[in-house]
Amino acid sequence: MQSPPLSLPRNSPLTEIPGIGPATAEGFLRAGIASAEALRAMGAEAAYEAWLRAGNPPHFIGYYALVMALQGRPWNDCRGAEKDALRVSFDAMKARTQGNEKGHPGIEAALDEIGVGLRR
Repeated sequence: MQSPPLSLPRNSPLTEIPGIGPATAEGFLRAGIASAEALRAMGAEAAYEAWLRAGNPPHFIGYYALVMALQGRPWNDCRGAEKDALRVSFDAMKARTQGNEKGHPGIEAALDEIGVGLRR
């Protein structure tokens, strides 16, 4: 009896995941995530943190839409306590990656520390 042929991992486009369009796919490519399989393997939180570290803009709806998409749920299915918990995760990711905007890791934090940072 022969064993079935090995299934090699595919490299499906990121846009194969419902809710990920071309612009979002480009952001994940900048973050070094090149396939739907790689994104699924990383999970939403690790993938979105990579998104932020790559200098892509933070957007809470984009984050929870990704979480929902990877669970096979529509983006607007996120509500109540689940949405509140995702907000806590999102805010923690933003705090961990703050200062990584535009490829200048930590420069905002360093400038803020010496009193010459961006006035918000």
